[in-house]
Formats: sequence, C-alpha cells, structure tokens
Amino acid sequence: MIAIALQSGSSGNCIYVETGGVKLLFDAGICGIAAERRLAGYGRDIREVSAVIISHDHSDHARHAGVYQRKYGLPLYFTERTLDASEKRCGLGRLHDVRLFRAGDELVFGGVKVRTVSTPHDGEDGAVFVVGSGAKRLGIMTDLGHVFEGLAAEVASLDAVFIESNYDPEMLKSGPYPAFLKRRIQGPRGHISNIESAELLLAGRYLRWACLSHLSGENNDPAVALRTHREVLGESIALYIASRQAPTGMFRL
Repeated sequence: MIAIALQSGSSGNCIYVETGGVKLLFDAGICGIAAERRLAGYGRDIREVSAVIISHDHSDHARHAGVYQRKYGLPLYFTERTLDASEKRCGLGRLHDVRLFRAGDELVFGGVKVRTVSTPHDGEDGAVFVVGSGAKRLGIMTDLGHVFEGLAAEVASLDAVFIESNYDPEMLKSGPYPAFLKRRIQGPRGHISNIESAELLLAGRYLRWACLSHLSGENNDPAVALRTHREVLGESIALYIASRQAPTGMFRL
C-alpha cells in the first residue's frame, strides 16, 4: 500500500491511496490540474483512479469534484446529504457518475475495502475512512469534530493514519480569529487539537507511522505539532506533516 497527501489544510485536501491494484482519491479540494501534476510527479496517472470518495461538503474537500469527473472521467462517491450540500455550497456542475453510500457503509473495490465512519464534524453527513487491503489498514481521519466514542478503537486497529492535528490551544486563544470562530473550532463539531491528536495516537499500538494533517495556517505550526506529539508519544512511531501547499513524500505500508 502506498499513500500520498497531495495537499492538506483549509486551502484544499486530497489524499491518494494505491493498494491491491486499486487507486483511490479521498476528497477533491485541490484543482484538477494540481492533482494531475502532483500525481504525475510520482509516476501516477489521475485518469487511472478508480474512485473519488468525498468526506463532507466543505469546499476545501469537495469543490473540484465535478472537474475530476468531467475532465478525467472519475466516478464520485458521496453520501446523499453530502452531495446535496456540496452542490449548494460549491456548485459542482453537471455530474454523470455519482455513486451514493451511507456513512457506516463499507465500499468494496476488488480486494480493497473502504469502511466509512460517521463523524460529528459540522459538515453535512461527514465521514472518515479506513482502507483495508489484506492485513493492512490505513486511516484517513480529519475534520473529526471531537474525539467521539469509538474513535480510539478505530485508531487501535490501524497500521498507519493521516490524523487531524488542527490547532495549538494557546495559539488559537491568542490568535486573530473572532470569538465565534474560536468557539466553533474548539467545539464538539469543529476540529481536534495537537494534544488531542497525540493522545488519540496512544491507542495505536500497531501504528508504523502517522501523518499529522489539516494543520491550521494561523493557529498551529508544524514544529509545535511535532513537539506536542513527541512529548506524548516519545519516539514510538514515525511522524510526518502534511503540507498545506504541496504533496508529501510517498508513504509505504
């Protein structure tokens, strides 16, 4: 299994996973040309992707989904509520191959299974994902809302994970955001902090690596996020940072 975060953060999200002959994109928050070029940099052709799976309706995750379909011929997977909200929020344009699922369903692509897990994030009917291929399990877990019941058990089953590490509490407190937005981020339908992410990873006894993702550009810093995780986890697992502007390296599992 290989995985690449093509970009992660409020300016756009898209993660590529390839395993068992199946190629998947999770979210379509970066433009098609950027996704195509970044994949080509790793010798991958976006037109060979089997499916684009959308986590929720926020524009940094869904806004370019229509382009991915019309330009590259890729089938799109949404929940019905996420599709309706994405069309209203993002103006997806004409779509001709949309495949609906319900949060909690398992999607099957040949020998690859993608389990969808409902989240309390304030997107419409949001989900995170566990990609299973053989004995390997990869989590794609951002925009979580809060550390909800059952989430630690999901992490405990994983071999690797892209995990939200959105903000540092002190940076958020002293930062420029208005009070209502600070409350939203820290609230039960917002995002999880560096320390919450680190403590959640303590459950991952099988984890080989974790990529800290969806970092805020105003309320976090990669060095702060890494330091917080190391203070909690020590050197027990490899840690990486997903960039807000560029792809990560190619992670293997």
